[in-house]
Amino acid sequence: QVQLVESGGGLVQAGDSLRLSCAASGGTFSAHAYGVGWFRRAPGKEREFVAGMNWKSGHTPFYEDSVKGRFTVSRDNNLVYLQMNSLKPEDTAVYYCAAQNRYYYIPIMTPGYEFWGQGTQVTVSS
Repeated sequence: QVQLVESGGGLVQAGDSLRLSCAASGGTFSAHAYGVGWFRRAPGKEREFVAGMNWKSGHTPFYEDSVKGRFTVSRDNNLVYLQMNSLKPEDTAVYYCAAQNRYYYIPIMTPGYEFWGQGTQVTVSS
């Protein structure tokens, strides 16, 4: 079973950048996952899809509209990253990394992912 651990969250000002990392243990992304998604949950809101990639199919990474052009998802062996630039106060949320090994597309709903990290807090002040 793959365990995921996110890191890199913190408190930043609007316009700053952060890079979140997601590390896999108990398995590898290559052997145990087809792709990953980054989700976030803001206070009082549902968990929402932010970005995802699927290395099994080679799909172009997919982004939620509000982060297009600002966020970039990437993978380097057993680490997955979410580079977040030009952060806005509305990006404040707990960010979660998730992995799946069933689909050749990029699921944007939470049931599409079997493995989840514990989340990392990102707070953007204005």
